[in-house]
Amino acid sequence: MVHLLGAENVSVSFATRTILDSVSLGLNEGDRIGMVGRNGDGKSTLMRLLSQRSTPDDGRVTKRGDVNVGYLDQQDVLDGDLPVGVAIVGEAAEHEWASNPRIREIMEGLVGDVDWHAAVSSLSGGQRRRVALAKLLIEPHDVIMLDEPTNHLDVEGVAWLARHLKTRWRPNEGAFLVVTHDRWFLDEVCTRTWEVHDGVVDPFDGGYAAYVLARAERNRTAAVVEGKRQQLVKKELAWLRRGAPARTAKPKFRIEAANELIADVPEPRDAVALNKMATARLGKDVLDLEHVSYTPPPRPGDRSSEEQARGDLDGGAGPLFDNITLRLAPGERLGLVGVNGAGKTTLLRLLNGEIQPTVGKVKRGKTVQTAMLTQEVRELDDVMDLRVVEVIQRERQVFNIGGREVSASQLVEQLGFSKEKQWTPVRDLSGGERRRLQLLRLLVGEPNVLMLDEPTNDLDTDTLAAVEDVLDGWPGTLVVVSHDRYLLERVTDHQMALLGDGKLRGLPGGVDQYLELREASLAGKSSPAPASGAAETAPGTVHSEADKRQAKKDLNRIERQLGKLAQQEDKLKEQMHTAGAKADVDFSGLAEMNRKLQEIAEEKEGLELEWLEVSEILE
Repeated sequence: MVHLLGAENVSVSFATRTILDSVSLGLNEGDRIGMVGRNGDGKSTLMRLLSQRSTPDDGRVTKRGDVNVGYLDQQDVLDGDLPVGVAIVGEAAEHEWASNPRIREIMEGLVGDVDWHAAVSSLSGGQRRRVALAKLLIEPHDVIMLDEPTNHLDVEGVAWLARHLKTRWRPNEGAFLVVTHDRWFLDEVCTRTWEVHDGVVDPFDGGYAAYVLARAERNRTAAVVEGKRQQLVKKELAWLRRGAPARTAKPKFRIEAANELIADVPEPRDAVALNKMATARLGKDVLDLEHVSYTPPPRPGDRSSEEQARGDLDGGAGPLFDNITLRLAPGERLGLVGVNGAGKTTLLRLLNGEIQPTVGKVKRGKTVQTAMLTQEVRELDDVMDLRVVEVIQRERQVFNIGGREVSASQLVEQLGFSKEKQWTPVRDLSGGERRRLQLLRLLVGEPNVLMLDEPTNDLDTDTLAAVEDVLDGWPGTLVVVSHDRYLLERVTDHQMALLGDGKLRGLPGGVDQYLELREASLAGKSSPAPASGAAETAPGTVHSEADKRQAKKDLNRIERQLGKLAQQEDKLKEQMHTAGAKADVDFSGLAEMNRKLQEIAEEKEGLELEWLEVSEILE
């Protein structure tokens, strides 16, 4: 395997903190590496060192002489005055690049919908990101380094980039290194993972899922070792404390050994965990959009960034939403996906009461208390001069968490802000830290309907896992807009799509179905109608009382059948367990029981789908 570039004993320090401490590693041909770690632990620093955009305090970075490295920075480095075409291909004539099928595929995949002659400065954030990616990918690099490439990309853009990276080189050619919080992307494209933490880099084989499993095993082993050490610490301390006269007679080396054990106990990482917050009780009615159409006003100052990205809202192109109906139930967990500019943020603003529909109505339950996490973190604008703990103290001094009272300082610490960090002014926090504080501030307000607009922005994978843990136990109604399909599939029960045609449609097949619909739409085909299921509510559908009475009967019948099948399933499993424990196992009998078990599972699946269809009529 040919070595391309690497680092030898590199160290980097900022002020009194060591970011990288004598790190040695390398990239070889065929490497597909994802880099993970907490915000601020040095992922971007290491990437800049390897791409020779910066130099280490100690050690050196080596590179084979003919290796061409492409680097995508997090920051927008494009010249805003250039037209899009010039920014991507320079002054090259069209025939010079259009004759290359690889370049045409990149152009169609990333900037096919972008005005070739528009100034870069006039583009939305997502469009500028795609232009920068296109510029990088059309160049013949041996190594590609991508720092948060999925930022500002929608689900479709992330899927395209994954396909491109998987097919760009042969398996033993080229290499890439990517920093991203998108765990689906890491699993899809990476065969190795580097975890950057505490000044070191730990390598793991496999993508994100394999890394999580390996890290869990590493932590389990460490916990066993730590448990033994803690027992030894306790014994040593007990031995030292058996009376003052006895202690003076202890051999000095035993005392020193005990002190070393105590001093060597490492500080745990910040525990980013927030226990379930109390929520105001939700009644039967939550939020309903009934036959809603919405045409944004033509005033540019009133339009959201995604509306401006459509470029067709100043007249003539029709409404952003056209006769959509959506009903949110108590405790419902809905994920929204869609093309940029299709109206995802606007839909949240309608639900939140910030704007009113042009046609139709928004019904709001009497007990509903909404909270919305925006993309711009503008909720913190009025507290930039306060310290972290003071922001929460302004809400309340004491909180009831899990049946016990905790102070604002204790609550902030549970979300990963150490005692020292709690006294940092908000204006000095990193993007990820502001995002954590923003979410905490919303939750302590005790809403019962929580709306999150791209909540994964600026969060590292560890923090994302902790936020998902919070949302798993949150008892209210949840609506999430995100391009992070890992998050959507983890914290929401069903998804719906905005495809840019003014309609809202259910996705029984999840994000995969959305991508299929988009592919069919772009290919000029008619989009297949989504399969029936609880996620789909046809706009304008009204069920008669007779329909509802029949639906109740069907629901009772289905539930009785499911109960009987569950009993049969339990009985078969018990029989299989008993038969398998015998000395003379009847394998043919076990096979027959297993076949019956599979038949029951298939019958249950069909009944569950029927239950979803029938229950939709009763909503």
